[in-house]
Amino acid sequence: MDLVNAAVLFISFLICFGLGPVVIPALTRLKVGQTERVEGVQSHLKKAGTPTMGGIMILVAFLVPQLFVIRTHPRIMPVLFLTAGFGIIGFLDDYLKVVKHRSDGLYPKQKMLGQIIVTTVFVVWLWVREPFCLDLLIPFSGGKILTGTVWRVIAIPIAYLAVIGTVNGVNFTDGLDGLASSVTSVVAGFLLCVSVLRGEGIGPVCAGMLGALLGFLMHNAHPARVFMGDTGSLALGGFVAACAYMMKMPLFIIIFGLIYLVEVVSVMIQVTYFKKTGGKRFFKMAPIHHHFELSGWSETRIVTTFTIFTLLLCVAAWLGI
Repeated sequence: MDLVNAAVLFISFLICFGLGPVVIPALTRLKVGQTERVEGVQSHLKKAGTPTMGGIMILVAFLVPQLFVIRTHPRIMPVLFLTAGFGIIGFLDDYLKVVKHRSDGLYPKQKMLGQIIVTTVFVVWLWVREPFCLDLLIPFSGGKILTGTVWRVIAIPIAYLAVIGTVNGVNFTDGLDGLASSVTSVVAGFLLCVSVLRGEGIGPVCAGMLGALLGFLMHNAHPARVFMGDTGSLALGGFVAACAYMMKMPLFIIIFGLIYLVEVVSVMIQVTYFKKTGGKRFFKMAPIHHHFELSGWSETRIVTTFTIFTLLLCVAAWLGI
């Protein structure tokens, strides 16, 4: 890791860590507190009132250092856009929930429209500025790439699925103290290593997100003093998807981001099974981390297990490059 990446990592960490004593009390005064469902995990009821929208800290810590390196690292621009774009959607959702007290935040159609618009701008950017980023590196193929104009056209709908799926996968993963932060910090570290060793030119954004997440974990680890909210989780999903595309690695998200996929699939299974059986549940509760929680696992055990599992998946993805 070169000096620039190291500097960005530490600056992002210090900003996010340093924002805690300022932002958390401010969010508390504004009564921007988490609302826990009565029918949810009963142990979570004590978390009601814990400040949310802490993703603002992550975004500030992530974006500020990038302003100093964007001229020398222009390839980070699409990553910044997708991260900030989804972060804004998440912020609007959080704002409506906790400030305006609209229980559902953005309506599903509004949220999906916003995600489609942001993804469309990102895909158009790739097609016009860096079309080779729509080429897909095939895992465990010895470096084979799906390329060519015809394939790139086919790859466009896949991009919508990959981006929006990843964003919502990270969003579902954000349900326990430090879970999304820990899992995604490992993913960010993996993306940083790949970027540096392959000379992809997006090292600063990977380093910045890693530093921001480590700084956020100082306040978000169990017992959490602040939650990231959709402001943070949607931004993290945008970051992961954008970095993967800038390195032609969206297919690798299935490997290093398997936790995100499992979380989404568990919700789909739960909803489908519930409807087909007239009210029966496949899992004790979805997303799946809540199933483990209701099975007697502590939050720290689940977070540690999912994080270690992600680390092993990143090693597997590395071997598949």
